[in-house]
Amino acid sequence: MTKLLIVEDDLKTSNLVAMYAEREGHTVMQVHDGLQALSATRSFKPDVIVLDLMLPQIDGLDICRIVRGESEAGIIMLTARSTETDKLLGLDTGADDYLTKPFSPRELMARIRALLRRMEERQDEAATRLVGDLSIDLQRHRVIRGNELVDLTPREFALLEVLSRHPGQVYSRDQLMDLAFDDMYERAPRTVDVHVLNLRRKLERDPSDPEYVLTIYGVGYKLNDELDA
Repeated sequence: MTKLLIVEDDLKTSNLVAMYAEREGHTVMQVHDGLQALSATRSFKPDVIVLDLMLPQIDGLDICRIVRGESEAGIIMLTARSTETDKLLGLDTGADDYLTKPFSPRELMARIRALLRRMEERQDEAATRLVGDLSIDLQRHRVIRGNELVDLTPREFALLEVLSRHPGQVYSRDQLMDLAFDDMYERAPRTVDVHVLNLRRKLERDPSDPEYVLTIYGVGYKLNDELDA
């Protein structure tokens, strides 16, 4: 069952989209400003976000940029702006599709179905992520460094999986807790540091001088994007 987040400050439009989406079997959450959108993305973990461009608190373009760094959800922008420049800006920011108002709810549902098909195809293609000489098999939860199997716990694998979504991007401890650890008991302030330490002991050739999982002091951690294959 697909989870759909509707971010739209016009209640009539939001309710109309929700009605059509629920008819198609989607689980729907509605929010009506930018701050709610970010919170809902992190807690609800939607598969697809229908995102209005002009919103209170934080506009749709900024939300799209932030979400793109934290989530692999598909994003369809809804907006009254119809110029080619506006469309290209939305797509360059990270949106997968763009629909101008007024729009047909049936067309929106068709675009959501098409986006979900593309996402499924990309997911199949990206079942294994390659970062340097690391091979991260998402389906089998298996990591190979060079020709050596690295035996990771589910928590360690979850942490590495998040970091490998965007090698080179720095993730804060709070972001890593939100994205990798769902259990409340895992949310102590130093939880991420402990798991990074354990991950390095297994992954790094020299844990005291890591080459894969790098610390960005005062910010968080990233997966090295300059590794040689």
